[in-house]
Formats: sequence, structure tokens, C-alpha cells
Amino acid sequence: MDATIAQLISQQRLPELWNKNDSAAREAWKKVTRLTASDRASMSALGSRQQRLFDMVTAAEGLCLDARATAPFTTGLGNEHPLENGFAFLNPYGLPYLPGSGVKGGLRQAARELASGDWGDAAGWRPDDDKPFSVVIQKKVVALSMCDVLFGPVASGSDSDHVRGALSFWDVIPRIAGDSLLVEIMTPHQSHYYQQKPERKSGDSVTPHDSGQPTPISFLTVPPGSDFSFHVICDRAHLGRLAPALLENDADGKPQWQRLLTAAFEHAFEWLGFGAKTAVGYGAMTRDRQAEQRRERERIEHEARQQAELAAQREAREHAEALERMSPIERSIAEFLDQRPDKNQPELSAVIGAVKQGRWQGEDKIAVARWLEARMREAKGQWKESSQAKKPEKDKDYQNTLLVKAWLGGK
Repeated sequence: MDATIAQLISQQRLPELWNKNDSAAREAWKKVTRLTASDRASMSALGSRQQRLFDMVTAAEGLCLDARATAPFTTGLGNEHPLENGFAFLNPYGLPYLPGSGVKGGLRQAARELASGDWGDAAGWRPDDDKPFSVVIQKKVVALSMCDVLFGPVASGSDSDHVRGALSFWDVIPRIAGDSLLVEIMTPHQSHYYQQKPERKSGDSVTPHDSGQPTPISFLTVPPGSDFSFHVICDRAHLGRLAPALLENDADGKPQWQRLLTAAFEHAFEWLGFGAKTAVGYGAMTRDRQAEQRRERERIEHEARQQAELAAQREAREHAEALERMSPIERSIAEFLDQRPDKNQPELSAVIGAVKQGRWQGEDKIAVARWLEARMREAKGQWKESSQAKKPEKDKDYQNTLLVKAWLGGK
């Protein structure tokens, strides 16, 4: 193939683009890794949508933890890809993501390690062979461990006793630091052995040795410093049937299942990592408590805005209902007061000023005058049949009373 390409290029039957060179590969990687403004907008929008959906559940039904990558993160390397190694991109957005199944598997392993006791404090986790819970399936009692209840049991091929775990794990869309993904390199030194056909591994096979020709392989990663938000939802009704003790609150007022899962998350962040190649340090994270506090403040502010909007809607609805119950002239006055520019101006003064300006005429003017008389009589001291002031023309309440009497026809 190389000779054919070289010959066709020499005959000018193929453009120079077909010539093998490192520059083309580098340009291809740059195009793959570059983040556009659209990518960032999609990343932000999807993260906000997830958070808004999560805010709809109660504090006892969900758990959200924030983390920051302290090492490169990669996943989906086994996927087929033109650049030899794949990567997990969320379809149809083309953004890197950590599938919820990967989060679930990492946390299950973290829970098992904590339960083993080899890491000191087990944080309340029990080993899989300790099965304090049970459920009846087809008249058969099935014992369940703590991991079985929360994650669901790992069924063998012949096992028909399936039980759904109480927890659901959402996909994680990282907020990528910088303006692009990173390209990492791995160089397997025994590819001549691992890539030989299976039938040659017995008999006439090539044994591993150090004189092979290692080929560097590029693969994509999310750079360190990127932020991850993990969302977990608990089916409280299902958990209550399997293990009601895990719904009980601890001293901090949080359900036991949240305390257990938080410990598993922290262990996974520090010791296990998420995604692929965690055995060599990829996917390590640290819990970002500042981001969690900021998100909690945003949640409280969002709830306050929602409450204010609901109160405003309720007030508007009640006001509309009150208008429906009013007489036509009362409704006209109320609508005028709602639309007046200066909301701080007293209502009676505003209506008197509007009558002076001719807003109401004829029978409507008389009806408004009756309304003013009733309100002024109700307000102590505002309806004055006479004035005790030395200069009655400067007595505002007295002058208003005279005006209203005149509008009523001098009564």
C-alpha cells in the first residue's frame, strides 16, 4: 500500500495529502480535542437542566456531590474509533461523559472495600456475605446484603431472583477545564505478543521479549481541574420495603443511605477513581465542598425566587377574583389604582386627582364621588363638613370634601 501511494503521488495522480506525515495526525487531534463555544454552551445547558431536575426532588430523595479531577479522566477506550482508541461521547451532543453505570460500578467497589475493614473505618458498610435484609419473591425469601439493597444484587447466569436496587445514578457531564481535551500516550512494549492470533499462542507462538517495536498509541482524556457533579436518586418507597432502617435519619438529620453513599463516594474519589485506566492513576478526584456550598446557596435562592413567584401569582389570582366581585365603577377605580405611576400616592388623593383631570364623566363621575365620600367618611378626619383652620382654603381635607360635594350635585 505504501509503495502504491508513493507511485501515484510521483505520477501526480494523488495529492500530497496522501503522503504519510505527523502533521496531518496532529491536525486531526487538534480538531478532535478543540472545544467550541457551542460545546461550552451545550455543556452548561445540560448541567443546568440536570440540576433543575434534581432540585425537584426532596432532600431525603436525592444526593448530589461535586468533585474536581486531580488527574486526567478517560472512559470508553474500548469503543471503536478511527483513531484506534475510542472515547465515550454523549450522543447526540458530542460531549464527554461518564455513564451512570460507571458511577454505580465504581461506588459498589468502593462500598465493598470499605466493608472489608482493610481501610480502617467501614463507615457503616457491611460485607456482601452479611445479609441482614430480605424480600419475598414468588413465595421465596431472598436474603439481601447492604450492597444488594442499594445497588441491586449481582445475579449469576442461573439466578432468577432479581431485585432492583433502590438507587439510580445519573450520567455525569464534566465541566471541562481549559479550551480542549488532552491527548495522552500509552506505549505497550509487548504488542508483538498480545496482538498475535489466538491459535499461535499454543505451539508456534511468539514469546514476550524486550526487543519488540513498541508503537505509541494516542488517546483522549478530560484534563485535570475539570469539575464533575454526581446525582443519585433514591426510590424511598422501594427502599422502605427492602430496608426501612436505611431511611432513618442520623444525628445530622440525613438518611442513613446518604451517609453510606457519601462515604463510598469519598473513598472512590481518593483511592479508586472513575472511568478507565484507574489502576495507573487516571480518574482520581477530590470532593469540592466549596462547589457544593455554592450550589446549596443557589438552590436556596432558586427556592426563594420560586416562592416569590408563587406568591405573586397567588396575589394576582386573588386580585383578579376580587375585581370580578366588584361593581363596574369599583372595578374601574381599582384598575386605575393598579395602573397609577406613583404607587406611593394615597389612593384617595390619586382618585380625586383623576376626577379633576376628567377621567370619569357623567354618571360615572357621580358614582366615583359616592365612592370617595364613603371612603373619606371611613377614614377618620378626612370628611369635613366645616373647617376650624384660620385659612380654610389651605385645609386639604376640607377642600376635598367640598369638591366631592360639588361632584355629587351640592348635597
